[in-house]
Amino acid sequence: MREQRVNSWLELQDALFADSWNEALGRHRSSFVYRGMPHVEHDLSTALNRKGMFVKQERDLLRAFRKYAHGAAQQQMRSIWDWLALAQHHGLPTRLLDWTFSPHVALHFLTEDTDLAGEDGVVWCVDYHETNRVLPRPLKAQLQQEGADVFTGEMLDAVAGDLASFDRLVKHPFVLFFEPPSLDARIVNQFALFSLMNGPALCLDDFLEDQKKGVRKLIVPAALKWEVRDKLDQANVTERVLFPGLDGLSRWLRRYYSPRPR
Repeated sequence: MREQRVNSWLELQDALFADSWNEALGRHRSSFVYRGMPHVEHDLSTALNRKGMFVKQERDLLRAFRKYAHGAAQQQMRSIWDWLALAQHHGLPTRLLDWTFSPHVALHFLTEDTDLAGEDGVVWCVDYHETNRVLPRPLKAQLQQEGADVFTGEMLDAVAGDLASFDRLVKHPFVLFFEPPSLDARIVNQFALFSLMNGPALCLDDFLEDQKKGVRKLIVPAALKWEVRDKLDQANVTERVLFPGLDGLSRWLRRYYSPRPR
């Protein structure tokens, strides 16, 4: 893993879009995914395993969610992986972690909380080509068969129909990235996807620490945050777009018109 502290908007853009040139395609098509966090000390634990809170209740939580979810949602869910994505999307503690294909969406989540404007933030950048190298053979074969780089729920279901089967694929830890169904405009606008590890107690920090290639940890100093935030607002990367509806509109207006702390 490579850690880099950036000191300007331009340096940040260069770092986010580094290695995006795809020679085979002749296009700038990055194989990185991004996660922005407002405090550099925040780790990559999931809502399920943060402080070990819900690790032993994973199956109970998901079973109850499926039982009580609205009937209309049940008709759209084709696999346990779709259910897991839906649960994560609506705030249930799961082993999933939110990521995005968009570096600027990641910067939004780094700067959204103005209460943490005085703290250094971080953007994690992970090359899924590199993490795919250590996937179990059946998952690699599924990617090759589909000609894909990240998974869908349908692709995961073809290899493992439930969490227990998934966890038994291999003993060593691994991570994959999968795109959820387009459940609503929020997922679409955030260019969202999830990371998934083969165990409810596993933490992505530990896995990425051992990755020699394809992982960058960009530290964004507090002094740069307001410039980043203002430029994202001008580029229309805001709550109004990323959280369509009146709730997102209200969140945007509240932040946009708040006075800047000294």
